Amino acid sequence: MKEQRRMGHTVSWLTVHIVWVTKYRYHVLKGDIQVRCRDLIKQICDSEDIRILKGVISKDHVHIHIEYRPSQNISAIVKRLKGRTSRRLQEEYPELGKRYWGRHFWAIGYGCWSTGNITDEMVQDYLEHHRNPSNKDSDDNIILE
Repeated sequence: MKEQRRMGHTVSWLTVHIVWVTKYRYHVLKGDIQVRCRDLIKQICDSEDIRILKGVISKDHVHIHIEYRPSQNISAIVKRLKGRTSRRLQEEYPELGKRYWGRHFWAIGYGCWSTGNITDEMVQDYLEHHRNPSNKDSDDNIILE
């Protein structure tokens, strides 16, 4: 199992796969722009204490698999990643302004899917174990459904 994130009062391993695309799916993430986008995403994740497990920057979209703190939320993470990269890329590469008037580089929205080290079936089996009357402590348990 991967090393869990340990903090003062929590132990966690929260991971998510996130995908977002360029506006109009234009193929602008090529060459220097693609490299700079990668570097910006790495800098943002480092500054926000987000671990990149794996990621790919294609010509018109970004796939990233990250691990994050329980105090963070996906919406805020994506907002920072898209907002900061959009602003910096458009500042550093004025030619993007020819395609993206109005300062919108990324399309609205994103996709995200939680990932992890246990399955739904494993959680159900664990909970079923605690419901089982053969468990000597079953008198102390109350079913929540």
